[in-house]
Amino acid sequence: MSLKTKIDPLTKDDLIRVHDSSIYVLEKIGIVFKSDEALDIFKEHGARVEGRTVYISRKMAESSMMRCPARFRFTARNDARSLLIGERFAVQPNAGPTDIQDLDGGRRPATLQDFINLQKMSQASEVTDIAGGLPVVPQDVDLNELHLRLMYESVRHSDKPLISSCLHGEQARQVLEMVKIAFGGGDVFKDHVLGVSVNPLSPLAYGPEAVETMLVYAQHNQPVFILPCIMAGISGPVNLLGTVVQQNAEIIAGTVLIQLTNPGTPVVYSPSSTVGDLRTGEYVTGSPEAFLINSANLQLAKDIYKMPTRIMCGMTDSDEIDCQAGYETEQNLMMGMLTGANILVNCLGTLDSLMCTSYEKFIIDEELLKRFYRITDGLDVSDESLSLDIIQEVTQSGGNYLTHESTLKYCRYHWRPTISFRGRHKRLMRGGGSEDLVAVANKSYKEILANQPESLIDSSLDRELLDFLKKAKESLDS
Repeated sequence: MSLKTKIDPLTKDDLIRVHDSSIYVLEKIGIVFKSDEALDIFKEHGARVEGRTVYISRKMAESSMMRCPARFRFTARNDARSLLIGERFAVQPNAGPTDIQDLDGGRRPATLQDFINLQKMSQASEVTDIAGGLPVVPQDVDLNELHLRLMYESVRHSDKPLISSCLHGEQARQVLEMVKIAFGGGDVFKDHVLGVSVNPLSPLAYGPEAVETMLVYAQHNQPVFILPCIMAGISGPVNLLGTVVQQNAEIIAGTVLIQLTNPGTPVVYSPSSTVGDLRTGEYVTGSPEAFLINSANLQLAKDIYKMPTRIMCGMTDSDEIDCQAGYETEQNLMMGMLTGANILVNCLGTLDSLMCTSYEKFIIDEELLKRFYRITDGLDVSDESLSLDIIQEVTQSGGNYLTHESTLKYCRYHWRPTISFRGRHKRLMRGGGSEDLVAVANKSYKEILANQPESLIDSSLDRELLDFLKKAKESLDS
């Protein structure tokens, strides 16, 4: 039976106050859309537009939120890996680190090979449900080709549901076309086969790339993840509840544009805000206050809007795998689980406030996720699980539970660690030495990569994708 306890920081009355305050922001303050096409769509549907500022009425906002499906099927090339988003947790790869790190090479700029390695590890992972994304941003690929190369490698190395990132309109269309080829062509976009993440330009604005991406994906009926990354005190109010209001208003505004473009398009409500370090202006990921902000927004999505949700969790401000990385990662993962988010992101190997991905921490974080999955599974509350007959039998016979047939039957159902050490210290030291957890994780990730196939697609599809990639790059260069 699933764990009953969830974190709900706001009362029902508070939720209504935040919603009404968000509507006030949209109606009276407005939100900027740096796109003529978006402004025309709002005008056509009766919104007040002054310059580039759009004023969204309560009716338009609330009717748009109601059009969002509470769940949707996220279709994979391997249909056995398809997901129902809006139900149990799903885990997505990281989004945005520019550096990579391991014991052998230390920290360095990420390359395309690192991106490929992380796709392979995500494919092999028992906890990762979604592929693609930006687990690292390769620094050795031409920017004009980057979106094409990343999608090509994602398709080559995973058959799980795919997610892409924010792009210019033509680039977004090219990525969708590559996915269509990978799925065999035809009416592939009747299904939800490629998600995308977009960021508002906080405070209270959407830039051209975000708008173009939202419009292209909505036109193709593909899910859009809207994730404001507000820093309270810098790009949002210093008061946490004020940032909750602004974050909600920004997500609603993007959702309205998507629903006006194509009603029923899935939108994933993805609060991703935090507090800024007001001494330095730096982005902070290890603060407990981030989850006070984002859990309030998640509660709005779950209780008021009935939308699927995503949360960033598993981050740390530490730049190495140390005690700080451990407790901040655990804090953020646990909060991500207990808020009841449907998708977890940035929880596989992140270091240094999302600037770096560590191969070893990827392996360590997998085990942390397995621990938290077990906790959220809760207790078996069946009559059999009460074990009254077993207690009576063992007590009356003078026996013990260790050798009882019930223990032998169910012993393998207990959770066991994958890389953490269990045992006495003298056992660890037997043989004249020991390896710490990071060294064990280093060996583990290398074994995973050694056992992954070079490609998951056949040669004909490979050629077709490469031909498209070449022509698409030429069209962008011309």
